[in-house]
Amino acid sequence: MSNKQRPSALIMLFGATGDLAKRKLYPSLYRLYKKGRITERFAVVGVARRPLTNEEFQKHVKDSILTHIGENTEIDQFASHFYYHSHDVTNTQSYRDLKTLAEQLDEKYSLEGNRLFYLAMAPEFFGTIAEHLKSEGLTDTRGYKRLVIEKPFGHNFESAQKLNDRIRTAFAEDEIYRIDHYLGKEMVQNIEVIRFANAIFEPLWNNRYISNIQVTSSETLGVEERGRYYETSGALRDMVQNHMLQMVALLAMEPPIRLTTEEIRSEKVRVLRSLRAMSKEEVNEYFVRGQYGAGEVNGEDVVGYRNELNVDPESNTETYVAGKLMIDNFRWAGVPFYIRTGKRMAAKSTKIVVQFKDIPMNLYYNPAEPLQPNLLIIHIQPEEGITLHLNAKKSGKSSTIIPVRLNFANKSVDRMNTPEAYEKLLYDSMRGDATNFTHWDEVALSWKFVDVISDVWENTKEKSFPNYPAGSMGPKCADELLQKDGNFWWDVEKFVIETC
Repeated sequence: MSNKQRPSALIMLFGATGDLAKRKLYPSLYRLYKKGRITERFAVVGVARRPLTNEEFQKHVKDSILTHIGENTEIDQFASHFYYHSHDVTNTQSYRDLKTLAEQLDEKYSLEGNRLFYLAMAPEFFGTIAEHLKSEGLTDTRGYKRLVIEKPFGHNFESAQKLNDRIRTAFAEDEIYRIDHYLGKEMVQNIEVIRFANAIFEPLWNNRYISNIQVTSSETLGVEERGRYYETSGALRDMVQNHMLQMVALLAMEPPIRLTTEEIRSEKVRVLRSLRAMSKEEVNEYFVRGQYGAGEVNGEDVVGYRNELNVDPESNTETYVAGKLMIDNFRWAGVPFYIRTGKRMAAKSTKIVVQFKDIPMNLYYNPAEPLQPNLLIIHIQPEEGITLHLNAKKSGKSSTIIPVRLNFANKSVDRMNTPEAYEKLLYDSMRGDATNFTHWDEVALSWKFVDVISDVWENTKEKSFPNYPAGSMGPKCADELLQKDGNFWWDVEKFVIETC
């Protein structure tokens, strides 16, 4: 494995005692270490307010790995690369102390001045930290410097632009890695391969052959302890502005000239520019919202959203969004892209359903058993794989046509689950591959599209809330949205990969 494939870096992790670091980042780094993707030439400085010694922090890291991976091979050697710095993000002297520690570790581990600043904390601190990193000299390094930030990136376009302007005083655009963990998922990355590496799909990937595309991302969980955050976010900002629009962009983009970060991002931006703009009067024609009430999930009674912790009893916040996106370009004119996402739904599932048009003349017409359309299902989670739905003759003398499925499942081939999204994204950020991170142009266009919807919804009290019971697949108005076009939501619960 080349040195570029085994990068060295000092990772400064702000928010080192938080939930994200514990559940995702430490286990992901450990897996990279075990696989030899990173060598002994790395170090992590955990930065947080809580006072801890290096030994206490290393125990915290080891506990995280044992809890979430259940393995301890080489764990002491791995944890020895972790150091702790108690830090106040507004204290100038604290950054100077952090710089001194960074220089010591850079020399100890021969890190060549490579620095990765990972901000796993509340977005209101992003600008402050970035400005201090520059003013106190932490970005003055002979190696690379990169800033990795989590969503939400702003609350709307205006706030996102202000935040971006502050960060850009310290980091260039190509040094900013905005994480969308959906882009790290194996089958989301596979969308490009399915389209551009298969002659049976790319010629059909247009409005001549595709009837509609449906993207569903449903959760069985409620807001848990995140009620205060969710009240200011809602499903529109939490899921649609980033994850859902990113998947639509990958599904709809033109073939890039070459598979480089710049060319792929350019094509995604063109899709987002092609989204049909809505006036405020048109929003409710294209988008519907929902909020879950009390119901039953996995055999347990659960409360409605308005009865969750830190939620307004009269809350107007949506926990469900369904919408119809129209892409006004030559390839997709007339093809609706339907998206839906929600909490407390019947199944935890992220799936893409590509429905092909019916054949012009049905030679096997049977009103008792209508011919099923051809479908391509891309399973993103919890299972990963592809299913192609075809029609074939039933065996025997009968001329009955039956639907058949061709399956590919990642875990049945590899005999193991594919790598965590964060493992891939951490590795890519250390290697300098920004393909699966979002560019500012994508963020800006997504916010501009979503802001129109949120302006209408925030200024209109939804009298029907709650309008779907927990444990269902959403409100009736979402079904009506598709019925107006003569379509219906495919039942993603029934689309399961058959593994051997």
